[in-house]
Amino acid sequence: MQTLEALTRDAKALANGDIVLSAPESEVARQLQICNACRYCEGFCAVFPAMTRRLEFGKADIHFIANLCHNCGACLHACQYAPPHEFAVNIPQAMAQVRGQTYADYAWPPALGQLYQRNGLTLALALVAGLTLFLLLAVGLHGQGVSALWQSPAGGFYGIFPHNLLVGLFAPVFLFAVLALGLGVRRFWRDVTPATSGAPLSAPATAEATDAVLRLKYLDGGHGDGCHNEDDAYTLSRRRMHHLTFYGFLLCFAATSVATLYHYLLALPAPYDLPSLPKLLGGLGGISLAIGTAGLWRLNLRRHPQHGDAAQKPMDRAFIALLFLTATSGLALWAARGTPALPLLLCLHLGAVMALFATLPYGKFAHGIFRTASLLRHAVEKRQPNPIGLGAD
Repeated sequence: MQTLEALTRDAKALANGDIVLSAPESEVARQLQICNACRYCEGFCAVFPAMTRRLEFGKADIHFIANLCHNCGACLHACQYAPPHEFAVNIPQAMAQVRGQTYADYAWPPALGQLYQRNGLTLALALVAGLTLFLLLAVGLHGQGVSALWQSPAGGFYGIFPHNLLVGLFAPVFLFAVLALGLGVRRFWRDVTPATSGAPLSAPATAEATDAVLRLKYLDGGHGDGCHNEDDAYTLSRRRMHHLTFYGFLLCFAATSVATLYHYLLALPAPYDLPSLPKLLGGLGGISLAIGTAGLWRLNLRRHPQHGDAAQKPMDRAFIALLFLTATSGLALWAARGTPALPLLLCLHLGAVMALFATLPYGKFAHGIFRTASLLRHAVEKRQPNPIGLGAD
């Protein structure tokens, strides 16, 4: 009966030219109406102040608020209407389901949006294995058969793969990932801007949102003691592991960027030794990324089943695994310089990095991009007059 009612409602909406909400979007709208009447969690994070500025929730409002949610679980553990109550309010889970839908809906090109549902741990590891095998075959064919895979080559990395070849392999994949993510978030921005006052970005709003992103402000539970993971205990573990992962990734990216400047501007090709800046940045970044992703994996395995969307766990774990493999293979490669293990480890590291780049636009990495856009719009919106004259930011 519910299916027939839903189909009838959708048919009427289409006939009237209205925008039809998906089942997850309708569920978010239902729960937010209940939360708007309660407001107990108003101080927890950015979701609830944004919610109080609305009496109704359209598609753009729902997409915006869903991507503000950091899935910390604090509101679920505090809610008097959480399951098994008949209202069944579970904001973290409902928001996670909509976020997954927004990643697919705003994917570019649109035909590849379904990759979000297929981007699991098995696929990620199979992609790493396939790319690594391809590179190993290339080394074997270019060298002197299998023996080339277990000997220390003259010239280091570039004695195995020339610099221009590596640039030709990785630059197109990386640039496509940047383009795909950029076009996707641009469409998202265009849709949510009218729903968030339509006001342009300002310097104070940008500074506030940047601070929230860099500090992961909304993973502190609203009181500084942290959020929840597997039980009712407060913990800052998720915030700390996210920080290690985030800043480790940025340091590794900075190391690659500095090395590129060294190569092209200063005519100083790799490999580099300590205490060179690329080596310091890469070493610190690799260690931070390895520790952070190992911690996130442990937390993910222990996460309460009512937190988040179970259907997205394969995608979450695939992203964590790729980051961890990229970090640890890079550190092992550093340690193996000048040893016969160098070709094997180089192929593994390059395979992991290429798999990471190839899946960036269609994996969990997107959550950081869309969440940043929502935080920017929230910082803009909160500076405008409240359209309904109720509540306070």
